[in-house]
Amino acid sequence: MADSPPAAGRHTFTLSDGVGERLDVLVARLLDVSRTQAATLIATGRVTVQARAERASHRPESGDAIEVDVPPPRGRDVTPESIPLAVVFEDEHLLVVDKPPGMVVHPAPGHWSGTLVNALLGRGGELAPGSQPERAGLVHRLDKDTSGLLIVAKSDRAHRRLSAALADRRIARRYAVLSWGHLRTDRQKVDAPIARDPRERRRMAVVASGRRAATEFVRIARFGAVDLLRAHLQTGRTHQIRVHLAHLGHPVVGDATYGAGRRVLPGLPPHRHFLHAAWLVFLHPITGERCDFRSELPIDLRPALALAAGDQTLIERPHPLEYLGFYTTDG
Repeated sequence: MADSPPAAGRHTFTLSDGVGERLDVLVARLLDVSRTQAATLIATGRVTVQARAERASHRPESGDAIEVDVPPPRGRDVTPESIPLAVVFEDEHLLVVDKPPGMVVHPAPGHWSGTLVNALLGRGGELAPGSQPERAGLVHRLDKDTSGLLIVAKSDRAHRRLSAALADRRIARRYAVLSWGHLRTDRQKVDAPIARDPRERRRMAVVASGRRAATEFVRIARFGAVDLLRAHLQTGRTHQIRVHLAHLGHPVVGDATYGAGRRVLPGLPPHRHFLHAAWLVFLHPITGERCDFRSELPIDLRPALALAAGDQTLIERPHPLEYLGFYTTDG
């Protein structure tokens, strides 16, 4: 999510690249935040170069030590709201939610209500506290216009174990994606670092200095102008699938941010990209039992799939992804 706060605490860097960059640009890149956030940190005296406060326009030299003291985020009350949720599983330790498109996952500037967290609090019951009240219970996130399955932890113990499993790649997350054009092969892995786009801070991009990001794409079906893919997340960077497919030259159908809005597929709702978190597999953090949850393609995406495939029966089929072979176990 754009303009999310950097991790609180003291961050120390020794400049080896980026020589000649303005300090605000450099801090924005190093912390993976917006330039406005970086400028605020500098203006409030929380950034030093060689132990001295400098202006945003200062240009550090090679070998300079840069320290950034990020304050903890200011708390804000999150209001419980009575918003219906599709809960596909729930026990005393966790729940799995099928998030609709258009719903922001957690409160943030511009979206303080109507989020998944507001809805979770409105249901009552316990949620793992997390590092910030705005992210209570969240183990991972989905973009606003991405639908599908999300794990929510109810206890701190479950949250710790699920977060560790996610970091160790022991939670399998599979997304159904419709992308423009055709991949070179039926299975293609992208291992390319992601950070904020230095030219447009509200976007992400493949950037050499970014954090490692790896996605594997498996072609489920090849249609006339598009591929139906199963995307396997191996890391969890912001907008990862969308950025990696755009990097390959095959952006997600309907993606106005990374697809440049050049092509439109009739049948796709406005402000909706064809990306759905369709399959989650993990071991229960407390019992150790295997959990396998599947979310079929939402109704709003089926007309676009049917048009792309030239098969109108896909609109009425109760399980179009299963019919097309999405839920296979080939890795």
